[in-house]
Amino acid sequence: MELHRLRLVNFRQHADTELEFGPGITGIVGPNGSGKTTLLEALAWAIYGAQAVRGDKDSIRRLGAKGRAPVEVELEFRLGAHEYRVTRGLSTAALHQDGQLVANSLKAVTDKLERTLGMTHDEFFNTYFTGQKELAVMAALGKTERAAFLSRVLGYERLREAQERVREVRNALAAEVRGLEAGLPDPAVPAEERRAAGERLTAAQRAAQGAEATRRAAAEALAREQPRWSEWMARRERTLSLDGERRMAEQAVIAARQEFQRLDRELADALLAREQLKHLEAELAPVTRLKQELAGLERLQREVAARQAEEAQLEELTRAAAALERRLAELEGVPERLARAVAEATALEERLQAAERVAAEQRTAWVRDRQYAETRRTELLKQYEEVKEQRDQIVQLGPEGTCPTCKRPLGAEYESVLAILDRQLEVITGDGRYFRHRLEQLAQPPAKLKEAEGAREGVLEESRRASAHAGELRAQAEERARATLELAAARGRAHDLERRLRARPGGYDPARHDALRAELAKLEPVALERAALEERARRAESFVREATRAEQQLSVSERRVRELTEAVQAEGFSEAEYKQAKERYDRAMGALREAELAVVESRGVLNRAEDDVREVARRERERAERGRQIAELKARQRLHNELDRSFSDLRGELNARMRPEIAELASGFLADLTDGRYDELELTEDYTVTVLEDGVPKPVISGGEEDLANLVLRLAISQMIAERAGQPLTLLVLDEIFGSLDENRRRQVIGLLRRLADRFPQVVLITHIEQVREGLDRVIRVEYDAARGMSVVRDDTAVLGATDAGVAA
Repeated sequence: MELHRLRLVNFRQHADTELEFGPGITGIVGPNGSGKTTLLEALAWAIYGAQAVRGDKDSIRRLGAKGRAPVEVELEFRLGAHEYRVTRGLSTAALHQDGQLVANSLKAVTDKLERTLGMTHDEFFNTYFTGQKELAVMAALGKTERAAFLSRVLGYERLREAQERVREVRNALAAEVRGLEAGLPDPAVPAEERRAAGERLTAAQRAAQGAEATRRAAAEALAREQPRWSEWMARRERTLSLDGERRMAEQAVIAARQEFQRLDRELADALLAREQLKHLEAELAPVTRLKQELAGLERLQREVAARQAEEAQLEELTRAAAALERRLAELEGVPERLARAVAEATALEERLQAAERVAAEQRTAWVRDRQYAETRRTELLKQYEEVKEQRDQIVQLGPEGTCPTCKRPLGAEYESVLAILDRQLEVITGDGRYFRHRLEQLAQPPAKLKEAEGAREGVLEESRRASAHAGELRAQAEERARATLELAAARGRAHDLERRLRARPGGYDPARHDALRAELAKLEPVALERAALEERARRAESFVREATRAEQQLSVSERRVRELTEAVQAEGFSEAEYKQAKERYDRAMGALREAELAVVESRGVLNRAEDDVREVARRERERAERGRQIAELKARQRLHNELDRSFSDLRGELNARMRPEIAELASGFLADLTDGRYDELELTEDYTVTVLEDGVPKPVISGGEEDLANLVLRLAISQMIAERAGQPLTLLVLDEIFGSLDENRRRQVIGLLRRLADRFPQVVLITHIEQVREGLDRVIRVEYDAARGMSVVRDDTAVLGATDAGVAA
């Protein structure tokens, strides 16, 4: 794997950082907390996503970034014969291979890269990355812990997990076998159950055959009795039906006779009414003439009432028209005044909009400046607390104490580190004081804002008065238009009323009207009596026709009664003989039902016996099936016992082969790093590192030699992981590995790493120690700009000294 380019946008403290990588040794140099290790975190996040970062995804966004600002990391690298470019954000991701898009979602990109690299996240870091804490990790572990550590980083833990799953399956199989064997019945029990079930089945079959014979005999007896019983039921039904019709016919005779009598009485009453009507005709002769005259007077009375109403309407219209004419005279000249008022209101509205825009711009500028000052002061307070806490901790530990960042004593660098932190605190304090004064200045609105808002309020008041005046004139103009229309309508209605008044007739006599009403009132009872007599006399002809039809219906009903009585007698039905036939039929039916019930019971017993036989056979098959299952499970149990033993043997063999292989790789690295002084390194059975000089173990080695031994051991482990993943180990990232080395040993390590360029073409060193610039091919400086709250990265390769440049060449 070879890195080409890395770009960070709003990632942690990096606002917009871009790095170009090349072959050789690249140094990323900067003070603690400047954001060096964040570059490695961004690289891992681009490949493996959320599992490679500290905290949740919300903590990734840069503190000073805007709420919707993008967060993105872009990585370009080469692997084998292919070029890759991966871009990852908080919710999107894309992967290009040789310029072609191959994945475009968070999960798809992560899965594709993991398959391409052939490594999980942990395997990737254990292979390509080495930190100061990891160099002596095995030295701090016990014998068992060292073996477990190597098994884990080399992927042997998967064998242990597989063995544990095999044991779980084996134990489950054993428990299942015990459960099946516990529920397996005695072989003698099914045979006894099969014999008893056969005997019950034979007895049930004989009982069922006897019950069926009895049922057939009862059915034959019922079949002989059924026709006679059916005949008696049919005769009874016919007799009851004829008798019911006879009773209904007798009721019809009674009803017809009563109807005929009623009609005879009604006819006599109608003839009497005719005689009485002849005596009332002379008395009621003048009624028609009087009613006609009354109708004429009532019509004239309505005309008089209508004339009076129209005269009142005409008088009201005259008064309304006069009022409208006076109002129109008052509203003369309103349209011209309205036009002038509208023009004035429009001009004031334009002035108001201009004044509002000026006030809004002044307020927006004031609010923006105040929010920016508040945000910057909050960020500076947080930065001050972080730097102050770091300085206090370093002061408390002293020059010989272990630095909380690089994990080594600062020694001579103690004062320079404190000076850097003091300068940072001074810069942060000065910036904080400025923004505090700026907030005090911006606490109240500025004079320009107050002046703009006062001007806006003055124009607003003038605009309101002008709008109100224009509204009043607009209402008067509308009133003038309505009054004009109403005056024209009133004049038209008055003309129509005058025309209708001239056309109305006269000649109404109220006294004659009252006299006619009194005379007709005295004749009203006589008229009512005549109307009643006329109605009764009119119905005489219809009563004669209805009486004739009623007499004919009476004769028909009497004849029908006689015919039905003779038909009932002809049936010859006897209630006593009917009851005897019913008793014989009921006895035959009861016998058949008892026989059928016996058949059902015997069949139930037979079915249960057959079910018992089938159940015995099922249990025998189930016992045989369970025995087969037990045999299969025992075979699988033996197989998993063998698998458990095989996994144990394989793990032991791999662990036995692992130590010599690691020692061989580490010995080659050690010989290259020491120019052949130490050409062999051994791992004892408890994985303790032993350096050999001329084949003789050195019981005591210096601190630098111990660091070199741990370094080559870590490189050997990384080489083994890469070989198992199918990838060459061309990239090596070393993070703060010089903490325990003096300046001379640092130069030696860098020189030795350069001699290993054929094995590690690309090496990235991350350190806060400035002296390691010597011997580097490229220097990238990372610093934290407290004023802007972000990390700044620049390429310092061009400013290498003459010695540095010579080494780099």
